[in-house]
Amino acid sequence: MLQIRDASVTFPASDGSAVHALDHVSLDIAPDSIVVAVGASGCGKSTLLNAIAGFLPLTEGSIMLDGEEIDRPGGDRGVVFQKDTLLPWASVVDNVALGLKFAGVAKTARRERARELLDLVGLADFADKPPYELSGGMRQRVGLARALATDPKILLMDEPFGALDSLTRETMQQLLASIWARTGKQILFITHSIEEALTLGTTVVVMSPRPGRIVARFEAGFVREFAETGDIGPILSDPNFIQLREEIRALIHRPAGKGTLQ
Repeated sequence: MLQIRDASVTFPASDGSAVHALDHVSLDIAPDSIVVAVGASGCGKSTLLNAIAGFLPLTEGSIMLDGEEIDRPGGDRGVVFQKDTLLPWASVVDNVALGLKFAGVAKTARRERARELLDLVGLADFADKPPYELSGGMRQRVGLARALATDPKILLMDEPFGALDSLTRETMQQLLASIWARTGKQILFITHSIEEALTLGTTVVVMSPRPGRIVARFEAGFVREFAETGDIGPILSDPNFIQLREEIRALIHRPAGKGTLQ
C-alpha cells in the first residue's frame, strides 16, 4: 500500500517568491490498482509523481510505501517518463538490464531477465539492436520493460504515451492494460487525457490548477474489460464512460472559485 498524507511541495522561484505546486494531497494506492491522475498543465501531477519516486522532497506531509517513508529514489519504485531515457550506446537488452546491473545482479542473470521482459512487451527480436534503430513507441516499450526489471512494488508513469501518435498510443495502452492484468502491478499513471485516464484507471483522481489538490475521485474499472478484449471501441462508446468523461471535463474546466468536490 502506498499512503500519501497531506503532501505539500513549495518551490523557490527565481524572483525570490514561492511557487506552491502541491497542497495537502492525501491518497492511498492499493496493490493491484491503477490510479490515474488527470488535470490541466501545472496542476501538480508530475510533482506528486516525482515526490513518490523520491526525486523531490516534500515541504510538508509524508509518503509511505508498505510502512516505510520515502525520502530518496529506490528500486521498489519503477519510473517511466514521457520521453525515453535510454542509453544510445547500449543495446536494448542492456538498457532493460540497467537497474539490475546497479543492483549487483550477475550479467547472465540480468540479461536473461531482460530478455523475458522484452518478450513480454513484444520486442524479443530487437534485444541486440541499439535504441536509435527503434521507433518512438518501441523505445517506450523498452522503457516500460526497464522499469519492470527490478520487480518494483509500484510503477510510476509520467505521461509515457503523450508524445506518441494516436494509433501507437492505443497500442501502448493495450499493452499496459495487458501487463497490469497479468502481473497485478500497482501503478500511478499521469495524463492530460481524460479518455486515457478512464480507459486505464481503476481509480481516476482529478487535480485542480496550482496549487495542486485532489478535487474529485472516480472509481472506473474499464481497464479490466480493455485488458480482456483489447478493444477500446466499445469502451469509448459506453454510456457510463461518456458520462464520467463529461463529469471530469466539467471539473477540469470549472472556473476558479466555483468550489471543489472531495
